[in-house]
Amino acid sequence: MMKTQLMHLVPRSLFLFFFIAFFAIDLSAQSQSDQQVLIFSKTEGFRHSSIETGTKALQQLASNEGINTRHTEDSRYFHPDSLSSYNAVIFLNTTGNVLNDSQEEAFEQYIQNGGGFLGIHSAADTEYEWSWYGDLVGAYFVSHPHIQKATIDVVDQSHRATSFLPKEWKRTDEWYNYKSISKEINVLMELDESSYEGGENGDFHPIAWYHEFDGGRAFYTGGGHTEESYSEDLFMDHLREALYYVIGDKE
Repeated sequence: MMKTQLMHLVPRSLFLFFFIAFFAIDLSAQSQSDQQVLIFSKTEGFRHSSIETGTKALQQLASNEGINTRHTEDSRYFHPDSLSSYNAVIFLNTTGNVLNDSQEEAFEQYIQNGGGFLGIHSAADTEYEWSWYGDLVGAYFVSHPHIQKATIDVVDQSHRATSFLPKEWKRTDEWYNYKSISKEINVLMELDESSYEGGENGDFHPIAWYHEFDGGRAFYTGGGHTEESYSEDLFMDHLREALYYVIGDKE
């Protein structure tokens, strides 16, 4: 009698075990897929030929991490009802005045409500007349020399976006000179101007930084002009960890 009862109980207990395990896995997957990122690459000035390559690379990067993305150049997405769906917004090589007044207000509210911002390369060549945006990014583009190899001094390796990088990181890109550099940013990497031609910021030439700003998180990296950037493992790892920083996940 006891043996018969046990035989009946075992299938039920196994069913319960597998049901709980499946439910836990499903919840975990659902939690990851709930993360949404908006990739925005509208241009009203110079248009980078690397935008398409960069978009595909970022979409693949996010997909590998279980993060959903939407790519757009339609500024109408900068509306409170739309922006509230996203954990972070990436400005990928945007240029010029890409948002109108109401869209700017919606984006400010989004950051104030805890949203994340990741600016890549010419995100610093965007919205010069919108001072709040300049403070969010942390600096504005002023000029650049020709594409060339330079040495990046990784001055802070404690951040997740730089912890795996060499102390001196040599790579080829288009290197921006900046103006209106905020005193509130936390600089992670600086350019060694003795390693290339055309640097104009002197001994303090930040090229990647982060800060908490107006209720949200912001990260900017000056790399990403060239198409080749988006096939560099270290650069893409840098972008992945920068994205996680602004999302505020996987600390």
